[in-house]
Amino acid sequence: MAEGLRERKKRQTRQYISDMATGLFLERGFEAVTIAEIAEAADVSVNTVYNYFPAKEDLFFDREEETVGRLPRWIKERAVGESAADAVLRELRASIEEGGYEPLNPGFARFMAVIRDSPALSLRIMSMHERSCHAIGATLREETGADPADPEPMLVASQLSWVNSVLFNSVQRLVAAGGDPADVTREVLRRLELVTSLLGERTLNYAVKNTP
Repeated sequence: MAEGLRERKKRQTRQYISDMATGLFLERGFEAVTIAEIAEAADVSVNTVYNYFPAKEDLFFDREEETVGRLPRWIKERAVGESAADAVLRELRASIEEGGYEPLNPGFARFMAVIRDSPALSLRIMSMHERSCHAIGATLREETGADPADPEPMLVASQLSWVNSVLFNSVQRLVAAGGDPADVTREVLRRLELVTSLLGERTLNYAVKNTP
């Protein structure tokens, strides 16, 4: 369905407010910036900011839902004959090799520095990791038709979430240490192969897609 004028304007306003807020956060830190200052920078009212972003943290993590839903989406879109783990590992490898892996993007280290300096943002990113893990588990349960009492979907989800976290944290440490982007990419790919080798066959073969 085509986006209507009203929806497009709302999306553009939301993005503009978020962009203004991000610029202030990167310049001065999350805790030092007020909602009133964000509203002034975006030339909107404080109430308008809250209408789009109920919490201050929402302004910083304006793509939270996309981030939380990324691995579940990869699993749902996996090819026939492909397991959930294979789909996640394939997508991670492709994004790293093709330059689409966000933590490797220039400027992301600065973004993470703001998070490290803010207890509120640090708690929020931990919550995002937890939400993502539960979303993966719910997707696996739905895809396999597993009984609600079956712990396996959540256990597999925890392992896939762990792989994602290992790569994310590895990039942060390597970049913070001043690693060359090309060297960091090669090392992260090596670590992806290493963590893949640590996954058991049951996890690697879980939720193979049988029908289109």
